[in-house]
Amino acid sequence: MTALEDSTLDSGRLARGRTYARKGMVGTIVVAPGQIKAPVQGSQPRPYRSALHIPVLTGGQWDTLLTAIAARAGHVAALLDGEMPAELVEDTRAAGVPLLPGPTELDPECSCPDWGYPCKHAAALCYAIAARIDDDPFVLFALRGRGRDQVLGELRERRQAERPAAQETPAGTPAAAAYARWAQAPTSLPRPRVPEGRSSARRSESRLPVDPPAAFGLTRADLERLTADTAARARTLLAGDHTSLALTQRQDAVRLTATQRHLAWFQGLQAGTGLRPMELARLTRAWRYGGAVGMAVAEEPGPADPAVMASARTAVAEALADMASEGGPTPLRGWRNRLTLGDTGLQLRLGPDGRWYPYRQENGDWWPCAPATSDPVSALTTAWER
Repeated sequence: MTALEDSTLDSGRLARGRTYARKGMVGTIVVAPGQIKAPVQGSQPRPYRSALHIPVLTGGQWDTLLTAIAARAGHVAALLDGEMPAELVEDTRAAGVPLLPGPTELDPECSCPDWGYPCKHAAALCYAIAARIDDDPFVLFALRGRGRDQVLGELRERRQAERPAAQETPAGTPAAAAYARWAQAPTSLPRPRVPEGRSSARRSESRLPVDPPAAFGLTRADLERLTADTAARARTLLAGDHTSLALTQRQDAVRLTATQRHLAWFQGLQAGTGLRPMELARLTRAWRYGGAVGMAVAEEPGPADPAVMASARTAVAEALADMASEGGPTPLRGWRNRLTLGDTGLQLRLGPDGRWYPYRQENGDWWPCAPATSDPVSALTTAWER
């Protein structure tokens, strides 16, 4: 707009052109290297053919321009966000490349009889293209001779060429293998050291010196709980228990809900996993009774050895007969690894670890109700008592 206003002494034509542009009298704009064309409605029924010509950049100018843009990652990010940063214009001007046109570079053209330079129709086109550049800065690059894809492609090449060659990363030792070596010849673990000057009432606390950044998504209390959880897992790993190394993200989320008993954590993990609140609560209880295996037993029915199921069915039927004070025998229904005890609201599930997991029916769904045992009658007795 500065180039337009500095190219003429007739402010009246510019004012009328600005009014034309605001009223939407500029038709479809066609942008090509070095020129802009659009029909502009004037006082006559038929719109006038208006155009604006500006010089395209030479190959050397483009090379200098793209180098200046690629030198700052913020320039590329701003352009992709639809912004033309003022710093970019200053950088290109300092490099001797006229990204924005000067007054002498604007060459208006119109089919109207107005002798003004520019006429109000060409002025309206200038105002309209200025607004277009505000929405899409790549329009300006197209006017100077190169389209969006070509500019981004060349910027990408320059950015990649400036990156240092990646150094080869040592292979190292996988974590599971390192822990397995430790388990073969474990050493005695020292007691956790209590920092000097801390009272006995606060020995179990772990205070962070500063709060995490607000945008981090975690509070100081969150990080303190995660630190304590990490330390506890590390001691378990060093003691030879590697089961936590194979947890999926979903399993680890359930583990955290079982060990970190805080409502905010439960709500955050529920949203992150996409589980329904009651489903996450059910899996959390399963984890507390049986860990990852207990969670697997709660989620899907699994295969089971028919002979094991038949033996368990006989033992449970005999135990039920002794427990029932009156009435006939309790019917047992077997399906895959599950043994449902009639209308008692109890169920036993055989896990892949060979243990029996007791379940109780609550509000139409089956919930874990006691720790697993290797004997189905013991599992039944515990569930019956509870």
